[in-house]
Amino acid sequence: MGVLDALGTDRVFYYFEEITKIPHGSGNEKALGEYILRFAKEKGLYARTDEAGNVVVKKPASTGYEQAPAVIIQGHLDMVCEKLGAIRHDFTKDPISLVIDGDFIRAEGTTLGADDGIAVAYALALLDLDTLEHPALEIVLTTAEETGMDGAHALDVNDLEGQYFINMDSEEEGKFLISCCGGRRMHISLPAKHRPKPENETPYLLQITGLLGGHSGSDIHLGRANANKLMGRLLYALTEAHIPYCLASVNGGTMDNAICRETSAVLTLDAKIAVQAENIIKDMERLLKDEYRHTDVDMILSLEKHSDAVDMVLTEETKKNTISILMLIPFGVESMSLDIPDLVESSSNIGVVRTDADCIHFDNAVRSSVASRKEALCQKISVIASLCGATVEGLNDYPGWINREDAKLTPVLQAAYAEITGKASSLTAIHAGVECGLFAEKMPWLDMVSMGPDMYDVHTPQERLSISSTIRVWEFLKEALRRMK
Repeated sequence: MGVLDALGTDRVFYYFEEITKIPHGSGNEKALGEYILRFAKEKGLYARTDEAGNVVVKKPASTGYEQAPAVIIQGHLDMVCEKLGAIRHDFTKDPISLVIDGDFIRAEGTTLGADDGIAVAYALALLDLDTLEHPALEIVLTTAEETGMDGAHALDVNDLEGQYFINMDSEEEGKFLISCCGGRRMHISLPAKHRPKPENETPYLLQITGLLGGHSGSDIHLGRANANKLMGRLLYALTEAHIPYCLASVNGGTMDNAICRETSAVLTLDAKIAVQAENIIKDMERLLKDEYRHTDVDMILSLEKHSDAVDMVLTEETKKNTISILMLIPFGVESMSLDIPDLVESSSNIGVVRTDADCIHFDNAVRSSVASRKEALCQKISVIASLCGATVEGLNDYPGWINREDAKLTPVLQAAYAEITGKASSLTAIHAGVECGLFAEKMPWLDMVSMGPDMYDVHTPQERLSISSTIRVWEFLKEALRRMK
């Protein structure tokens, strides 16, 4: 028996568990796509894939719905792969270890992949359910959403006929998303110049761990710490205290759209002054824990001898430029919307720092619902990079989206939601990117909404999915399709 078998619900949880058995991190979605194509073939449904790995499956309308406008159900195949430092897990081959914890499904020390595995599970359950009353369905599952929406960019929509579009990539039940921000990934490349390690210096590993992290869009306003930014402050503090040290490398984070939880730096310094360095680090830990006492109470800063040999270190110029970028690059909320109360308008997140043989890389996620402010924020990052001797490249640009003023889909959804739950729903906008903007550009006639069940702490190992909310959204989704005759 599977972990989720007892939950039932028209095989939604069955398919969700099946999905968690198949590795599907960004760039590794092929096996999951093949699973869906096999499923469609067994059901006798039209299905196709493309060079980007996107999957499209079509289900004809049920009896009596042949003249109703087709509905596109859309989600993405990939997941963010994050884990706790102590967990041994290979996201390229290991299944997610599921746990039922009260009303929640979570994973054992890793991201769960409910973002957006639950959309895939809903889609498969819709295709599988023979008693469903529905218009023609077009299931569209894209790749590489978490790393720049590459699949949606590449998708050929010429064979799609849908008039209504339901994106299943939102995380708050009963809040129908009708607007999102646009974004761009800013990749900074700093040339890494090296020199031999001083003979009298010993390698040390400086680490920042225990941060909560989170989604760089929907959680950016919560004031959580970013380990990459804190590492810049920590290295700067050692420099300002006149601690003579060399920097060999800095590495933190795995995704630009996740607030970085852990960062490490390899230093070399004279063992005789290691105690002084440790004292400064302890002082900084106390200071930072006070600053982030409401968000990151489990923060740990540590310095210990490094087990690996170090032969080369960065030059002082490269070290200085690395610290300068970490100190200057913007992180957090840049501006709030003047149109929608309490909505973040623009933000920036330094999600990844990575050192390789000849370069130090910085990946920053820029978001804004105002195109000109997104551009201004990207220009600021470009200026910082230039002043520090680095180059910058803008990647994975995606547009924002505002739904049609003559929308007919939202009233249907709101009525169905009230019928099933007895609760009122709301229309909202979020400071995060969903693929609706790209589909709106390709298919401007679409009447679009993004929705989903309650999920918490996505993009972190604390990610969890509400069981009761998943069930309610499923029942509501079936009722909404029934009303679209």
